[in-house]
Amino acid sequence: MMLVLVMFSMALISAEAACDLDVSLISQDSYPAIPGEYVKLVFQVEGVNDVDCSDITFELIEDYPIEFDSTDSGIRKFDRVSYLKDYDSNILIPYTVRVDENALDGANQIEVRAQSWSDAPLLKTFDIEINDVVANFEVYVKDYSYSTKELTLEILNIEEADVEALTVEIPKQENIVIKGPNRMVVGDLDSNEYTTADFEAVPADGEIVLNLVYSDSINIRRSIEKTVVFDSSYFTDRAADASSTSIWTYIIWIIVIAVIIYWWVKRKSRKKKR
Repeated sequence: MMLVLVMFSMALISAEAACDLDVSLISQDSYPAIPGEYVKLVFQVEGVNDVDCSDITFELIEDYPIEFDSTDSGIRKFDRVSYLKDYDSNILIPYTVRVDENALDGANQIEVRAQSWSDAPLLKTFDIEINDVVANFEVYVKDYSYSTKELTLEILNIEEADVEALTVEIPKQENIVIKGPNRMVVGDLDSNEYTTADFEAVPADGEIVLNLVYSDSINIRRSIEKTVVFDSSYFTDRAADASSTSIWTYIIWIIVIAVIIYWWVKRKSRKKKR
């Protein structure tokens, strides 16, 4: 009975004497972070001046959306002597890590682990802000002319990210036959702006697959696949086409009549000379 009481008392004393650590993220540079680039993070560890704290291990866990260089493990170790010598009251721990180039916009969680040698580890999560530079587009079939075989696509940048050197590509597929180049560079396209791309093509009703290739704000070349639907009923028997056809009919008749008149006048003048 006495032995159990002694052991229980020692456990209570040991629990009371445990190192009471706390961790906070005090700095993020740049803010927000940009996918594919480095970000500097500074953590503060408090409570290390307790006499029960020694051989402290701190780790920033490598997981999405952050990546370490090959020379960095993310683990930092501190003993009580070096702490008393070099620090005032808290430990400041800086990291420079790379943000995943496909990281999503907004708050992304990272996790750290802090532990004194005799205690259970303290796990905490923090949010880092990321500004997504990946663009997205809406693409439509704006027009198609059966007389000229010209297909016009309209591309709208629907994200907040501006893009450069946007290229539209129509790969080989069953629903469309391209005559001439199948890639067109349409240039820079700011957020919420639109542009068009023209191709000489013979499309069939159904889906057409496109590849949109662009450079983002950190000069990474990205590609996104889009699908548009071509419906021939929207581009046949249009009044504009009929009007255009009639105009060309008139022009052709005028040219024919002019040639006939010229030929008749020239022939008549020849007869008079005789």
